[in-house]
Amino acid sequence: MILISLARGAAGNEPWTAVKPYLGSHNPFLTRAMPATDLSNSLVTLFSELVDGAPGGGGAFILNSGDAGLLRSLDALSADDASRSVNDGATIAAHAQHVRYGVSLMNRWATEGGNPFADATWDEAWKVSVVDEATWAEIRTGLRDETRRWRYALATPRSTTTVELNGMVGSVAHLAYHLGAIRQIAKGARGPREGTFG
Repeated sequence: MILISLARGAAGNEPWTAVKPYLGSHNPFLTRAMPATDLSNSLVTLFSELVDGAPGGGGAFILNSGDAGLLRSLDALSADDASRSVNDGATIAAHAQHVRYGVSLMNRWATEGGNPFADATWDEAWKVSVVDEATWAEIRTGLRDETRRWRYALATPRSTTTVELNGMVGSVAHLAYHLGAIRQIAKGARGPREGTFG
């Protein structure tokens, strides 16, 4: 079993040094280990909920019960909807393309290793503004493919550095941010209010 340690024992390489006086040096949180499969399962669950939606009737962790998630929310929008922005900010299409690109970099890391972010061209995605139906469909198809591949990568336990693990967890948080941003732009992309799914 691969274990991901929540505390480092080597002097000078202990991330909890600053908080130990507050938590106590014998706090079980600092000394227990978590099986990598548990962490992988949690990441897959949270990522899948954001991408594919939350189950109805409870069991959701991030979204409200019965929420359609990112992909189906985007599928409900026309190219005109996707070309909208608020206060001259990024369009929905730009947010979707940005997420697609970011997840593609995570997929490159998972398959090739190294640091695909070193030569990332983030500005390209943000240049997307007005899209036609064909371009909007291509962005959504590409996003669907990249999220499917990343879900598979998240489900595959691996030995990681702290930076890599932070990137994996951050990919879930980053997706949640952009889903929220998209839903502030387009009412049609919003999920149900809690308690309204029936």
